[in-house]
Amino acid sequence: MNHITTTELLEHLNWRYATKLFDSTKTIPPATWTALEDSLVLTPSSYGIQPWKFLVITNQDLLDQLRPFSWNQSQVSDCSHYVVFAIEKNLTVEDVDRFVARMAEVRNITVESLSGYRNMMVSDVVYGARSFSVNEWASRQAYIALGNFMTSAAVLGVDTCPMEGIDPIKYDKLLGLCEKGFATVVACAAGYRSADDKYASLTKVRFPKSEVVETLS
Repeated sequence: MNHITTTELLEHLNWRYATKLFDSTKTIPPATWTALEDSLVLTPSSYGIQPWKFLVITNQDLLDQLRPFSWNQSQVSDCSHYVVFAIEKNLTVEDVDRFVARMAEVRNITVESLSGYRNMMVSDVVYGARSFSVNEWASRQAYIALGNFMTSAAVLGVDTCPMEGIDPIKYDKLLGLCEKGFATVVACAAGYRSADDKYASLTKVRFPKSEVVETLS
């Protein structure tokens, strides 16, 4: 497998920024978008349980309806693809068993051989101390997916903007998530920056590495 160089990685990360103005005339090519969807699917999560759903929205009418619930930010309606990161609320034993069944299927092993792992998950996220804050825990998993998505997009030359300035409750209602047992956490606009976005040329403001990275040896 050929890997990008360390220089290339840092070039992509320095190129990336929270895009404020998207060029609404540019659309992410299908093959590129398929790869970005796959990057979402491949995101790691605690236990590997994947307590989420990613809603990809390209319908302009729906995007226009979401914009007022997003502090009227133009990224929502001008981007190529808009992703809503939702969590599955209040994980149950059935959710754990569904994941265990999928693991057995993919790895060609028996469900019974996974009973110890299954019981550990149930005793933690369903009945254990974590169960009292399981939705907050799931939300943190969703943010792992968000970071993975934005980094993958940058490597492929696609611009993104994470969207926390949204009204999750109104998103849930418009997207019909409540009835499905899901809840909006965050969103991300993806596409290509406008030539008029002045923020694209601004130098990143970061604290020195010596202040934020500490090596213990």
